Amino acid sequence: MKVLSIAAGAASMYCGSCLRDNALAAELIARGHDVTLLPLYTPLRTDEINVSRPTVLFGGINIYLQQQSALFRRMPRFVDRLLDSPRLIKTMANRATSTDPRTLGDLTVSMLEGADGVLRREFDKLLAWVAAEPAPDVVSLPNSLLIGLARPLSTALGRPVCCTLQGEELFIEGLVEPYRGRALELIRRQAAGVDRFVAVSEHCARFMTEYLRLPADRVSVVPLGIDMAGYQRPASGPTRADRADERGSDEVFRIGYFARVAPEKGLQVLADAFLRLRRRAPGARLRLEAAGYLAPAHKPYLAEVERSIERGGAAGDFAYRGELDRGGKQDFLRGVDVLSVPATYDEPKGLFLLEAMAAGVPVVQPRRGAFTEIVDRTGGGLLVEPDDADSLAEGLHTLWRDRALRARLARRGHDGVREHYTIQRSADRLLEVYEDVAARKPSPVTREAAS
Repeated sequence: MKVLSIAAGAASMYCGSCLRDNALAAELIARGHDVTLLPLYTPLRTDEINVSRPTVLFGGINIYLQQQSALFRRMPRFVDRLLDSPRLIKTMANRATSTDPRTLGDLTVSMLEGADGVLRREFDKLLAWVAAEPAPDVVSLPNSLLIGLARPLSTALGRPVCCTLQGEELFIEGLVEPYRGRALELIRRQAAGVDRFVAVSEHCARFMTEYLRLPADRVSVVPLGIDMAGYQRPASGPTRADRADERGSDEVFRIGYFARVAPEKGLQVLADAFLRLRRRAPGARLRLEAAGYLAPAHKPYLAEVERSIERGGAAGDFAYRGELDRGGKQDFLRGVDVLSVPATYDEPKGLFLLEAMAAGVPVVQPRRGAFTEIVDRTGGGLLVEPDDADSLAEGLHTLWRDRALRARLARRGHDGVREHYTIQRSADRLLEVYEDVAARKPSPVTREAAS
């Protein structure tokens, strides 16, 4: 099967959506399928082998300038090529790039307006690019914020278009009015141009079907999957929880957080729970370790988290380990006893849970979003009340106190991810969706042959 998979670059940060799109493309390529992974906005950043094209369309610098000034909508093509240089985009992205929806409302709406908006030049460039490439069997869009591409690509290629749903409602809800209302209106209106929506979790499918007013029969679920390379533990090797059981209660109990450091991911909630846990278990050796991308705009947030821990008398028991590559991530996870990312919204993905459990680490998560189905399906953790530091502290205390339970959950999660959430299983399901939509919407060549 030949697939054109469009991915939205996330500037200089590791992005769960980019990781998913790249991993699926790599798996399909490894199986012999012809997949073109085409970045928009910026080059992709992934902690695995990057299989995306070096070309970047809708270059972030270019579309920002065109949004701000009509002058840049009339620039010669050589200026376009310069501004769309992946090297230049990457350099600028590494310095300062805002992904704050409060500042991107006009640009978001322009992308959704498609060829009828101020970015028509960029849509023309995309159609010229696809015209020069072999036609795919199916086109995949990375999220509904790029649904403005669906109709032009479907019309130009005569092939089905799928659109992934993977958490863009958080961005949409962050837009200020009138952009939020206009964006929702445009997405809902253009949904008819998509042959199939692909949700990354059952929660995401239920929520987005209602949120975007989509027909339920046009939404399929393709659960997340991860590449298990580097996560396999030796057949005879114990988990960290097993080793802690052998060493006894003097072992430091390490609580891990691995996600973007941002208010909505809940690091402050975890810090509050950590302080409560210290009071529940006086004398226990406890430590909180955090890692993940930290945007410049969120440095004050991390500083406030650190101050709250210091005020609680635990300054020496917290560390932020920074942004980690794949090897560093796996080492980090192998070094903690439990992972918790108590997001304050209904997270639709939860990739970090799969990575932790694959490494043999149990999780303690709020009962919300995709967390519930992941924990229930794998059996790799405990669920607690959302936005409740006391409930989270109780869950952490349970695993600190009961090392045997911790070891059982670690083994269940380890096995559960391998049974339900590998990249191979995810690719199997995605191929089923692609084959179904391709059969329902035959290509122009097939239609001509049939007639």
